[in-house]
Amino acid sequence: MTQTDEFTDRRMPVVYLSHGAPPLADDPLWTEELASWAQSMPRPSSVLMVSAHWEAEPVTLGATTQVPLVYDFWGFPAHYYQVQYPAPGAPALAAGVRKLLHAMDTGVADDPERGLDHGAYVPLVEMYPEADIPVLQISMPTLDPKSLFDVGAALAPLRDQGVLIVGSGFATHNLRAMNWHLGPDSDPPDWSAEFDHWLDEAVANGDVDSVIDFERKAPAARIAHPRTEHFAPLFVALGAAAAAPQGETVVEGFWFGLSKRSLQFG
Repeated sequence: MTQTDEFTDRRMPVVYLSHGAPPLADDPLWTEELASWAQSMPRPSSVLMVSAHWEAEPVTLGATTQVPLVYDFWGFPAHYYQVQYPAPGAPALAAGVRKLLHAMDTGVADDPERGLDHGAYVPLVEMYPEADIPVLQISMPTLDPKSLFDVGAALAPLRDQGVLIVGSGFATHNLRAMNWHLGPDSDPPDWSAEFDHWLDEAVANGDVDSVIDFERKAPAARIAHPRTEHFAPLFVALGAAAAAPQGETVVEGFWFGLSKRSLQFG
């Protein structure tokens, strides 16, 4: 489907994407893949972003006005700190999120000064470069898979309002074991390739239970994810897509040995 200038009145899919460190935005293949992905979907009325880089309890709503981005990384060249993404705030979406979460007796907080972090703006720069779609980022209140799944399920009705729910993490994420010395296009280590293959099959089969229980079901789970935060946004996406849990891979491959697998549901 070709994206139009009008916001969609159709149900939006849900996505989980591997957002990468800021230098991944220099990869022409990855940026082209994200741009093409966005063009293949209906144009969202707004974007609800769940990034691996924001954990706060209870669920916390970020800024609903334009505030500075959060450059939550260190030691990179200066130009990475000059990226701008002045997307409109999404106060109406924030009100909808608050209502849905309150209905499931989930606490909600606000952080009106909290801008988009790199897990949010790095992919959005490539997907919606004109920054003309309202964006709201919310925190992950926990890393517990089932609890995050339930949060996603509570937010699923937003899809019928044209909201694109995005879980932004990385399909494998072990910075200590990255192939820095071999280059971005090097072959992945066995642990990353094995986990990536398992994830591909589990999602294609709609095996939500295995993904939720990945620590026991996936090969090399705690090598691929020494800490769960970059896998955790997938649980939110799965909850929001619970009626159609079979996912389609849109982006695949590896970057310095880490899996870039990115998924679409619905």
